[in-house]
Amino acid sequence: MSRTHGDRTEARARRGAEAAEPAQLQEELAREAWAPLFELIQDRMRHFPLLAAEFELSPVQAHVLRTLGYGPQPMSMLADYLSCDASNVTGLVDRLETRGLVERRNAEHDRRVKMLCLTAAGAEVRRRLMERLSEPPVAIAALSAEDLRVLRDVMLRAVDKLKEQSQEGRGVFGPPPLRGEKTGP
Repeated sequence: MSRTHGDRTEARARRGAEAAEPAQLQEELAREAWAPLFELIQDRMRHFPLLAAEFELSPVQAHVLRTLGYGPQPMSMLADYLSCDASNVTGLVDRLETRGLVERRNAEHDRRVKMLCLTAAGAEVRRRLMERLSEPPVAIAALSAEDLRVLRDVMLRAVDKLKEQSQEGRGVFGPPPLRGEKTGP
């Protein structure tokens, strides 16, 4: 049986749709994976103010301690991270400094730049805070050991991808990949 021009056109259209299907499927699977994870995170974050209060911190102060645990940071970078004006960071840092949790130091490269650093007391509060933040919610802790291993491994690979994006200049909240853009090897 010979194929007509219409049959060939239809076959090409089908092949084109099949080629687009993996990208659409990948996007849909990513959404299906992210939605329940986001739900778990949102549920956990509802309790974050109470957790911060255990350490006599506001939620923003707790975020500052967590962030400074990765190393000294200029006040301007902290303001960017918190999406606020530098003057707001000054008041926030004043309160943390009064408690002996952080200190301001001149940057080695420019004395006008103030670097925020954890003190020994701040590092200890941060350690205890991070320990509490690492406690899994019941919904996660109740999973089987096999599920927990799989979840751990998948999340570690996702964090590796996040680090790669950061190194490529697409920070944590950088632009998402364009539709159809390859994001992995």
